[in-house]
Amino acid sequence: MNDTITHHCPNCGGPLTFNPDDQKFHCDYCLSIFTIEAVDAEDEASIVEKNIEETSENELFLCPSCGAQIVTDATTAATYCYFCHNPVVLQGRLIGEFLPNKVLPFKIDRKKAEADFLAWVKKKKFIPKDFYDTQQIEKMTGVYFPYWVVDAKTQGEYHGKGTAVRVWIVGDLEYTETKIYDVYRKGKAKINDLVKNALSKNIQQKMVNQVQPFPINNAVNFKTEYLSGFQAEKRDIEMQDLSADVSRELNEYTDNLMRDTITSYTTFNKKSSSIAIDEQNNHYMLLPVWLVTYHDKNGKVYYYAMNGQTGKTNGILPISYSKLGLTSAGIFALVAAILMIVGYFI
Repeated sequence: MNDTITHHCPNCGGPLTFNPDDQKFHCDYCLSIFTIEAVDAEDEASIVEKNIEETSENELFLCPSCGAQIVTDATTAATYCYFCHNPVVLQGRLIGEFLPNKVLPFKIDRKKAEADFLAWVKKKKFIPKDFYDTQQIEKMTGVYFPYWVVDAKTQGEYHGKGTAVRVWIVGDLEYTETKIYDVYRKGKAKINDLVKNALSKNIQQKMVNQVQPFPINNAVNFKTEYLSGFQAEKRDIEMQDLSADVSRELNEYTDNLMRDTITSYTTFNKKSSSIAIDEQNNHYMLLPVWLVTYHDKNGKVYYYAMNGQTGKTNGILPISYSKLGLTSAGIFALVAAILMIVGYFI
């Protein structure tokens, strides 16, 4: 049986939300502001919890504030009540093996995210107006996405043949000297913050991948308070499903590091290499992204994504063919007018 949690204001009992601007927790009712330590202390004394009922495809939660039913899909871990807009953390989704090791908190707040989105859109000439109207902007959502982050230590050996060519001229004669070297490298490598997607939803995966990298060094130990006021997804891809890809990438990184030390030869041909992974630590982490999604009349999904820490953006945008048509018509009219003037003078 899972639980829902709302982190409440110690002063008035209103719901608390995490504010990326000052990295503290705010009450919109009495305007109180709290640190993570203060919220933790209050939660130890009293946490509002409600039980849930489960269905075959979705899961049914009860809002701890108003009692309304909240239906989510299987990977949602934090959301809002659609009736009272109470921020709700679905604690049962983030316990045991699904408890994240760390979370990278949002650094960019909603106000800045919206302003940057509008500034970005204004640079695009052929986007439909309803992609960035008030109703659409209100749908901008801050979401924590699940990722596996890998730290590893490796060792390897690298072998190949290098040549050093020297050319000089004496009088009318040109001389060429070629020296052949047996090149060997052996070393150890420390690879940190290899980030791997842990959610199988294809659209979301593409969104998040395009706004990397994330400053993983800014991550903090996971606490549910950081999810309050945002949405969150839990992983549905396990580390064992990624093990082959992770091993391949670690091998490639180590191989490339050794290859990069071979720089003083005219030519180099690799003969062999061998890599071993001595140590690998896997961390389950939630990373922040601001999202705007848009469905056109044919049901095709377009999106805009922003890294919640760095502000890096990316998107697949719709095209307004009416705007494109007007512009094309304007260009055609201009060309026709020029031809008429040229014809007139000829």
